[in-house]
Amino acid sequence: MINIGFYYRVKKGHEKEFEGRFWDVVSSNVEGMKSAKLYKNVMDPQEYMIYTEWTSLEAFRNFMKSQGYKETVDYGKSILDGIPTHRILQPIDEETEKVSDSTI
Repeated sequence: MINIGFYYRVKKGHEKEFEGRFWDVVSSNVEGMKSAKLYKNVMDPQEYMIYTEWTSLEAFRNFMKSQGYKETVDYGKSILDGIPTHRILQPIDEETEKVSDSTI
């Protein structure tokens, strides 16, 4: 399992449009995406984080190569302020620790 945090800043007046697009993508049943949550910064309503859980890093990479993702990125250029970023995160548990320790 892998988690991805996507960070966005939306142009003023496009917040509801961005939120609607998020729900469209999530409801399209993206292969390998187990869950997705949308968060809005309480101090800055134009700043968002999308937190997703994927079955694997490969599933996430396949999504990033998909036509649907490319279309969303192209569309996002009109409503986003700046370049979005993302972080790939892996949960730490006992099994992960054992794998990490054995590779040192």
